[in-house]
Amino acid sequence: MKTSDFKFDLPQELIAQDPLEDRSASRLLVLDKDTGAIEHRHFYNITDYLRPGDCLVLNNTKVIPARLYGNRVLSDAGDSQKLGATIEVLLLRRKADNVWETLVRPGKKARPGTRIIFGNGLLTGEVIDVVEEGNRLIRFTYEGIFEEILDQLGQMPLPPYITHELKDKNRYQTVYAKYDGSAAAPTAGLHFTPELLEQVRAMGVRIAEVTLHVGLGTFRPVKVEDVTQHHMHSEFYQVDEEAARIIRETKAGGGRVICVGTTSCRTIESAAQRFHGDLQACSGWTDIFIYPGFQFQLLDGLITNFHLPESTLLMLVSALAGRENVLNAYRIAVEERYRFFSFGDAMLITTVTSKN
Repeated sequence: MKTSDFKFDLPQELIAQDPLEDRSASRLLVLDKDTGAIEHRHFYNITDYLRPGDCLVLNNTKVIPARLYGNRVLSDAGDSQKLGATIEVLLLRRKADNVWETLVRPGKKARPGTRIIFGNGLLTGEVIDVVEEGNRLIRFTYEGIFEEILDQLGQMPLPPYITHELKDKNRYQTVYAKYDGSAAAPTAGLHFTPELLEQVRAMGVRIAEVTLHVGLGTFRPVKVEDVTQHHMHSEFYQVDEEAARIIRETKAGGGRVICVGTTSCRTIESAAQRFHGDLQACSGWTDIFIYPGFQFQLLDGLITNFHLPESTLLMLVSALAGRENVLNAYRIAVEERYRFFSFGDAMLITTVTSKN
C-alpha cells in the first residue's frame, strides 16, 4: 500500500482559519461505511443517526498552552544577562517532574547546556539532551506552580496551516476537556456543545470518556512511500473502569460504539489489542497505526473532521470505510466547499439508519 494512494487535491481556501460562532452549526457529511452513500446535514443533526443503546466515546484530554517564546542566554554578568534572539519552544510531553521533551526552533541554537529565559525570568529552561528527530529535553526551573506559569506565558499550539490568531483559547478545547497533557486538540469533539451532549444522553446514548494526550506525532507527515514502513510516535492513554464497563455493556447489548475523533478510536483499539478484544481498565503508551486492512475490535462508527492528503488520519478513516468510499466523499466535500482540518466541518462514518 502506497502513501500516494491517499492523495487528493485540496484548494487552499478550504482550510478553515477560524471556528464558527456556534460549535454545532458546522456542516456534517454522513458516509455509510458499507454502501458509500452520502448525506449532507449539519452537526446538530447528529442525533438523527444515533440510537438508544449506542455509546459515544470522548477523549477528555485538555490542550495545554504549550508554545513558549523565550531568549537564549548568551552570558551572565552579575545581576545582568546578555540575551540572544527569540527561540520558540513547543512542549511535546512531560518526561519527569520538570523535564519536558520539546521541539525547539531554531534547533541549532539549542545545544545541551543552552539556557533559555521566558517571561523576564518567570521561567528558565536548560537544554539537557538531544533525542529522537532532534527534539530537545529541557529542564525547567521556576517558583510557584508550573501550570499557572504556563497559562500566563504560553500560547495555544495551533497547527501551522492555521494562520489567523485565535482570540479565545477555549475554542481550541472541547467542552468536556478535563486532563492537561495534549499538544493538539482532539478536534472532532470541538463540534459538541453542552446542550447537544445533554440531548444525546437524554435519548439513551451512553457516554464513555477516555484519555489520550495528543502529540504532534499524530500529524507527522508520512515520508515513506510504503505505508507499512511509517512509525507513529507514542502517546499516553488511559481507559478507566467506568469507560471500559460502558463500552463492554454497549457491545454486549448490541449497541454501536461510536468514537468522537481518531484519538478516541486509537485509544480503545489499543486497549482492545492489549486484552485480545476483552476491554479492561488500563493505561500506557501507544504507537498504534491504523490503515486499510486493520481489523477493528470495538469501533463501529467514527465522528471525525476532514484530514490532510496522505496523512495517517486519512488512512485511519479509510480503514473503517474503504479507501475508495473515503476519497469519493472527500472529492464531493471539496466540490461542496466543506471546510477542512481543525476548525472545519465534520464527518460521521457508520452504517446509516437515519431517522429523518
